[in-house]
Amino acid sequence: MKIWTSEHVFDHPWETVTTAAMQKYPNPMNPSVVGVDVLDRHVDPSGKLHSHRLLSTEWGIPSIVKSLIGTCRTKTYVQEHSVVDPVKKTMELKSSNISFTNLVSVDERLVYKPHPHEPDKTILTQEAIISVKGVSLSSYLEGLMANTISSNANKGREALEWVINRLNAEIEELTASARGTMRNSMAAAAFVEK
Repeated sequence: MKIWTSEHVFDHPWETVTTAAMQKYPNPMNPSVVGVDVLDRHVDPSGKLHSHRLLSTEWGIPSIVKSLIGTCRTKTYVQEHSVVDPVKKTMELKSSNISFTNLVSVDERLVYKPHPHEPDKTILTQEAIISVKGVSLSSYLEGLMANTISSNANKGREALEWVINRLNAEIEELTASARGTMRNSMAAAAFVEK
């Protein structure tokens, strides 16, 4: 078993980061995620948003790994459960693979919360527990997977920044469009009054 952990600070408020996290896929930094299906989403009586999603991924599995696990299948599935608490300003996301569970398990936990001293920033803490079962060199493979998770975590943070930039651009576009519509309406009203 291998445990990987990381902490990252985003220069954006919690609301912005969690909004982006819910809209993270698709994105150009994580092309391996080829599908996201919402299986269930509801708000509980205390106001927490619960989401259960299925992520479909396409991985280029190295030939040595294919020979070790005895498959050429590259599509895998991950289940993801998240809880957003708008009162405590926390978002906890837990994910685990549901493909190849007889050979490998990857359980990941991400927590987004406001920075305790800088409220316009958000702290992301991540942890992954990796277990490879029933094959030789399992410790070596767990290490390789931990390195891949670390690399993908960096891509995931880049993806969140990309989504935030996209959302900000959409807001600016809508604002400019609304201003233009208001100006046109006011100009038309002024013309009618003459």
